[in-house]
Amino acid sequence: MKFTLDWLKDHLDTTASADEISEALTTVGLEVESVEDQGKALWDFVVAHVVSAEKHPNADKLRVCKVDAGTGELIDVVCGAPNARTGLKTVFAFPGTYIPGSDFTLTKGNIRGSASNGMLCSARELELSEDHTGIIELPEDAPVGAKYVDFAGLNGVVYDISITPNRGDCTAVRGVARDLAAFGIGKLKPDTIKPVPASEKTSPVPVTLSFGADEPQFCKMFAGRLITGVKNGPSPEWLQARLRAVGLRPINALVDMTNYISFDRGRPLHVFDADTLNGGIVARMARKGESLLALDGRTYELDESVCVIADSSGPLGIGGIMGGEATGSTDQTVNVFIECAWFEPTDVAAVGRKLGINSDARYRFERTVDPESVMWGIEYATQMVLDLCGGTVHEIAVAGHVESPHTEIEFPLAETKRLTGLEVTRAETEHFLTRLGFEVEGTGEVVKVTVPSWRPDVTQKADIAEEVMRMVGVDKVPVEPLPRLNHVAPRMLTNIQNRRRIARRALAARGLDEAVTWSFISHDLATRFGGGSDDVQLANAIASDMTDMRPSLLPGLLSAATRNANRGFADVGLFEVGQIFLSDKPEGQHTYATGIRTGTAGFDGAGRHWSGNGKPVGVFDAKADLGAVLDALGVDIEKVQLVAEAPAWSHPGRGGRLQLGPKVILGWFGELHPAWAKELDIDGPVAAFEIDLDALPEPRKKATRAKPALSLSDLMPLSRDFAFVVGRDVTAATILKAARGADKALITDVAVFDVFEGTHVGEGKKSVAIEVTLQPQDKTLTDEEIEKVSGAIVAAVEKATGGALRK
Repeated sequence: MKFTLDWLKDHLDTTASADEISEALTTVGLEVESVEDQGKALWDFVVAHVVSAEKHPNADKLRVCKVDAGTGELIDVVCGAPNARTGLKTVFAFPGTYIPGSDFTLTKGNIRGSASNGMLCSARELELSEDHTGIIELPEDAPVGAKYVDFAGLNGVVYDISITPNRGDCTAVRGVARDLAAFGIGKLKPDTIKPVPASEKTSPVPVTLSFGADEPQFCKMFAGRLITGVKNGPSPEWLQARLRAVGLRPINALVDMTNYISFDRGRPLHVFDADTLNGGIVARMARKGESLLALDGRTYELDESVCVIADSSGPLGIGGIMGGEATGSTDQTVNVFIECAWFEPTDVAAVGRKLGINSDARYRFERTVDPESVMWGIEYATQMVLDLCGGTVHEIAVAGHVESPHTEIEFPLAETKRLTGLEVTRAETEHFLTRLGFEVEGTGEVVKVTVPSWRPDVTQKADIAEEVMRMVGVDKVPVEPLPRLNHVAPRMLTNIQNRRRIARRALAARGLDEAVTWSFISHDLATRFGGGSDDVQLANAIASDMTDMRPSLLPGLLSAATRNANRGFADVGLFEVGQIFLSDKPEGQHTYATGIRTGTAGFDGAGRHWSGNGKPVGVFDAKADLGAVLDALGVDIEKVQLVAEAPAWSHPGRGGRLQLGPKVILGWFGELHPAWAKELDIDGPVAAFEIDLDALPEPRKKATRAKPALSLSDLMPLSRDFAFVVGRDVTAATILKAARGADKALITDVAVFDVFEGTHVGEGKKSVAIEVTLQPQDKTLTDEEIEKVSGAIVAAVEKATGGALRK
């Protein structure tokens, strides 16, 4: 939101300096993005008179001009602007002048054999607008040799402030002035808008609202007024200067008037050339197949979700966003119809996003325009039209009705202290709120505050406390240290926060690099990885490949691996800890830890090497990563069930699932299916795993007593090997678990060291050899004791697997 200091002073009676105003704006929450002294950048440009403009002897599109710039002698200038002509008053730059719009310093030159000792400037070259169709044209009474900034009123200060979405009132210069007056930077001047009586007691252009019961009530109120016999043309220089200062290009008096009111009062309006209208005006939803050539020169295809302002011939404008080119006012307009309406903010925002239109009207309507501004807005516009163009005023035609909700809030005065820590007296609270336009009633500790129509964002006690805090100053909020504790601080992080932290550290320690990918993926990928339902599709996707909330972290990591491979990094290890979305319900949102390894990026980190020890990643790399994370999270691996059922994305037979019973699934691991890898354009093997951090059991509360002293045996351990013939479907984990349970006091480790299949062990069978480590504690084991443990091991494994000790 841009405005000039002079413009602000139209509404604010103040002697504060530009710097004081800038500081106050930021203090009350209207953050200053920039403060620009326009006169400084354009100080060297002067008003000049083109005494003659002759065709260049060596170029058809150039003219050799004799220019009077107030120096007492004529200056030769070569100009290519189509409107360069004899008698024109324009803006001139001497050699040595910096041209801000073109970013260069002007020098003397020779163009096609003719000397050029200066430059006649366009509005874009002075950064006044984007217009570069010709050089600036000034009125005939412009004083030759005068500083252009003095003549055009551009030697003032321009503020650019950031407006939060809830402050629609501060999209108006008057709204900004009101905040500053309440803060104490001057006094708000009285409102000067008055009703304009109609000379003609008729309304020749009727207006209506036409919305079906099943259609959104997009437009709540529509007012229109016909003014006949106007004389349109260029707006006065003061008005043009103000519009140029905020980055708008002056067009004509009628259009400039609407732009001025939009910035001055935050009240968007539109003017139609009444002679181009066919019958009455109606606000309705567009019909399928309708289109509109808008004022920005683009044609928009409309549908039933778009509100239009139309007549019997079709759409004339897009409600709350932009008018149409065919009915816009021109210099030939003699009868003008002023439209002033109120549109629903959310509907305007949705249509603006859908059509991709960013206009000043949309900017204000989607932040909520004062609902009581329809009538005074059209009166204000009427008065400006009469002042600028004259004419005969007709009666106002009105359809629909909208008004302020007149919100009343019971506000305890102590609430400001409770919420902000600020000590504010009753008198100060009433002073601030009253100056902001609120009405305060009551004498007790709880007062009734009535919210003004232009502040629909204020709905509760906390909002009132915030308004008081803004006026006192956010910088005045006390900063207090946390109380000192005389004991160990309680745990601050939740279980899921701890799990995220631990998982990240564990995976980084295994050599994986953390990645952060988009939470949105394409519908095809979402469907492939178990998602794609309607409830997790985005209503307004930012791109065609970001239409669905991700049901897995794998698509993002696989895409990242592909991008790395395309840039020559085929061997990568990546992980991400983030959220996935299985539905739009809270229980459908889970936190996952997911990782992938590609090529030869195994945990050993060997990769490509001259010794040839690099090997492609496989299912056991993913299983090891998953196991390391679970171990770091305190999950007892021995109590986790391993099921040989690969996830949908995994190679058949090269993946599995970890679970705590059939209903509590902890994660999956495996090698990416070759067909999937081909479709996702990934070369080489990919090992991946997923862990559902939300599915992990809650940690048990441990006793606070100290751990016992570490006990280490001074006796040598011994090992025994066993080979069992079991069915091919028996997992090694089943054998290991059974062997460990044979004697938990003596057995300290069990490991598989060989797996053999062949005709020697039988059809559908396999031989699994394990090494069992025994650790004596208080005495050396005898042969009988060793044989007893060995027998227990064999019996436990045979019972668990149905196999037998290999002969």
